[in-house]
Amino acid sequence: MAGSTKGLKEYAKNKSKITLEKVDKVIRELSLTEQKINFNSVSQLSGVSKTFLYNNKDIKKRIEELRDKQVNKTMNQRAKYDKTSKSKDVIILAKDKRIKQLEDENKKLKEQLEVLRGKLYEKV
Repeated sequence: MAGSTKGLKEYAKNKSKITLEKVDKVIRELSLTEQKINFNSVSQLSGVSKTFLYNNKDIKKRIEELRDKQVNKTMNQRAKYDKTSKSKDVIILAKDKRIKQLEDENKKLKEQLEVLRGKLYEKV
């Protein structure tokens, strides 16, 4: 009986090793292609159960760290583009000023057009 359990243990180790290699490969691919790394995506792409991922401490830690890095990266990018209310007010005022200038210019051009149409009508 001791021999039969030895074979089962070796088989389990080999299977676990192969599974870890699959997971590692998927995580690397997701990192290189800059796709979302989380337990669900790793599980689906590698064909490994989420339970296995959560139960393996090294893999769990690695996925959580990579996921947190991605979340922090996206949050930093959003913060970069977020504006304070004061800066938004300044932008709105600048746009309002530009709109006023364009409206004045448009009004002057319409007046000039009326004058030119009048002169053209007098010639006819």
